[in-house]
Parts: sequence; C-alpha cells; structure tokens
Amino acid sequence: MKHIIENKGTKLFIILGGFFISNALIAEFIGVKIFQLETTLGFGLMEYQLLGETVSLQYTAGVLLWPVVFVMTDIINEYYGKKGVRFLSYLAVGLISYAFIMVYLAIALEPAGWWTGSKSDIGIPNLQSAFKGIFGQGLLIILGSLTAFLVGQIVDVMVFQRIRKITGEGKIWARATGSTLVSQFIDSFIVLGIAFYWGPMLFPSYGTPWTLALLIAVGLNNYIYKFLTAVLLTPVIYWAHHLIDGYLGLEKAEEMKKAASI
Repeated sequence: MKHIIENKGTKLFIILGGFFISNALIAEFIGVKIFQLETTLGFGLMEYQLLGETVSLQYTAGVLLWPVVFVMTDIINEYYGKKGVRFLSYLAVGLISYAFIMVYLAIALEPAGWWTGSKSDIGIPNLQSAFKGIFGQGLLIILGSLTAFLVGQIVDVMVFQRIRKITGEGKIWARATGSTLVSQFIDSFIVLGIAFYWGPMLFPSYGTPWTLALLIAVGLNNYIYKFLTAVLLTPVIYWAHHLIDGYLGLEKAEEMKKAASI
C-alpha cells in the first residue's frame, strides 16, 4: 500500500496549499508599505481626477501577491473544488490571525537596551519603534484585510463554479478571469471600507472616516490595477493547467476536475 504522500493528488494539494497560504501570509505583512507604481517603473508622477478626488498610482505592496493568491484559488478550485478552496481559505485566515497574535506579543516584549539603537548608523534611531511601526498594523486594517480575503475567496469559488456550469470544461479563461474580476472588486472595497470608512465611524479613536467619494475613488483605482493584472495573468492559468495535467496524467486530471465540479 502506498504512503499517502506518494499519492500525486495529495502531494499536489499540499504543494498548492502551501504556496497559497504562504502568499496570503506574506501579502498581509508586506501590505503595510505603500508604493508609487509609475515612479517605481521609472516614469514621472501621474495624478488624475476620479469622482472629484485626486488619485495616483499608489498601492499597497500586498497587490504584488494578491493576484497570485486569486490565481492559485482558481487552480485549486479547478482540481479540488469548493471544499478544497474553502478549507485552505479558513486555514489561511486562522494561520494569519495566529501570526498577528505572535507579532503583537513580540512587539510587547521589552527590547534589550543595546538593540534599540543598534541601527542608528543607518538612520533608524529607535529599532523598537520601527519594528512596531512596520509590524504593528492597525486592528481595523487587519480586520478589513482578513474579512476581504475570506469574502473574496468565497465569492471567487461561487462565481468560478457558476461560470464552469455554463461554459462546461472549456473556456478556462472565462471562469478563471471572470471569477477573479468579481472577487477582486468586492475585496477592494471591503478592506478599504472597514479600515477607513465604516471602522472609523464606529470607533472615532481610529481617525476621521474617509468620505464616500474618496472610498469609491481609491477602491476603483485599486480595482483597475487588479483588473489589468488578472487579465495579464490569464496565460499563467493555462501554463499551470498544462504543468499539472502533465504531472497527474490526463486521465487522473480529468477525473479530479470532474469530481471538483460536483
């Protein structure tokens, strides 16, 4: 009898699940950095009006990985269905929450006296303050991000399977890109809404709430980026399918896809 780890389907699920959770976890922690896309690419600052608000191509560094997470969602959905994606999504939320708890405990530890000023020579006078500033994200941002992730994943699964039933096994691009575009739209507004609009309304100590116009403008600005990224990543879906079908064998791959669609 073969060991469970020798089963190709099981091994593939572990590999995809590990990559999925790793990307989600990393995206949460690097998301504290806001970068300027056009200057990063070597272009001049570009500002434009959207719903009366001035916006530019500023995004959280987490956008580097979130499109990958949603692509991974569609690949896992294709071979392991709704149950597989939901299991990994709940597991990811649990592990991310655990990681944040550990980080907050680490922040609360009393720093060694020599360590606090050990990086002053490179412009960091207080390493404890820097550590807290980078890793100690606001609770509303954490709550918004986790809620957006979980809701986005559930919506992605539902839309993916609905499109699959309509189009059949063909047109991978339709269900993969379509589900990602819908889920990313919802994701964009939930995280911003909780962190900067509804949250501050309920808890004034977290700052002044954004106006509704600013929320929609920034949300649309973020979604445009995610929309274009999702479209550009569509060929990656086909490449991944090709690799996985080759690894599993066409017969096994078709068997898993059929089971996943039920």
